[in-house]
Amino acid sequence: MKQRVFSGIQPTGNLHLGNYLGAIKNWVKNQEQYENIYCIVNSHAITVYQNPSELQQKTFELFAMLLACGLDTRHSKLFIQSTIDYHPALAWILDCNIPMGEMSRMTQFKDKSQKNVKNVNVGLFNYPALMAADILLYQSDYVPIGEDQKQHLELARNVAIRFNEKYGKCFKIPEPIIPKVGARIMSLDNPEVKMSKSNGGKNSTISLSDSKDVIIQKIKKATTDSMNELKFDKQRPGIYNLLCIYECLTNKSRNDIESSFKGYGDFKMALAEIIFAELKPIQEEYAKLIQERGYIDEIIQQNEECIRDIARKTYNKAKSLVGLI
Repeated sequence: MKQRVFSGIQPTGNLHLGNYLGAIKNWVKNQEQYENIYCIVNSHAITVYQNPSELQQKTFELFAMLLACGLDTRHSKLFIQSTIDYHPALAWILDCNIPMGEMSRMTQFKDKSQKNVKNVNVGLFNYPALMAADILLYQSDYVPIGEDQKQHLELARNVAIRFNEKYGKCFKIPEPIIPKVGARIMSLDNPEVKMSKSNGGKNSTISLSDSKDVIIQKIKKATTDSMNELKFDKQRPGIYNLLCIYECLTNKSRNDIESSFKGYGDFKMALAEIIFAELKPIQEEYAKLIQERGYIDEIIQQNEECIRDIARKTYNKAKSLVGLI
């Protein structure tokens, strides 16, 4: 049997190139190798206030975009987190087995609470328990993650190990999959921070829906330096980030990339062309899918039926082991 992979993505903001290169492109590339369960984690999204109708629409749009990116229903089961209530149910059991100190050390809570000082809620504090439940419910062998998500997976591993030791064998202990290239795509206008759906100005990210002209303008304005020399040098974060994007999209060697262009101008134009060439077929497929609500709803229902039993069995076992009737 194939080993199982689980990962999730929030339906907030617009999917951008960092999401695509750091996660989705690899999901698609490796989907025949594994048994894949991918989740739109809309319950995580409400730790920050969301307009209810917009959240529903964004969830549907994200589902369509992930299919447009190449997720194949023969190999990958994509579902919506809130349709399966075993997620918050298991999260409560895990909450009761995670020390306050361990949860207090989660760096993303500190970052997000500083950005949302008017809504520092309990869900924002303990959502790593829900994230752990997402992973552990499906007896996941592997979880594709970025460099900044190691801490969350480590918490999931820790609580699973403790639970198994205390109550009896229940959960698989998941291992991370971290891509060698593209795991951390940085902001175009501030290459010191990660490209994000929620941070930065209008030129900080490239959305998967951006037109060719918009992509060209954003790449032209992307932060580099005054050296005008192409070099994969982490001490020069602006050009290093752009070179890594080009590397991800072309699979060319670093030596070949460095020797292919005379300066930043030529390189930036080539990069913009490569990005649009990658995104154009995705945009065309998305335009078709977004009009097929009935087709999308059918896939949602079919995938939910396929994976619900996995979640139910895991939750019922955990529930029984801790003594709940």
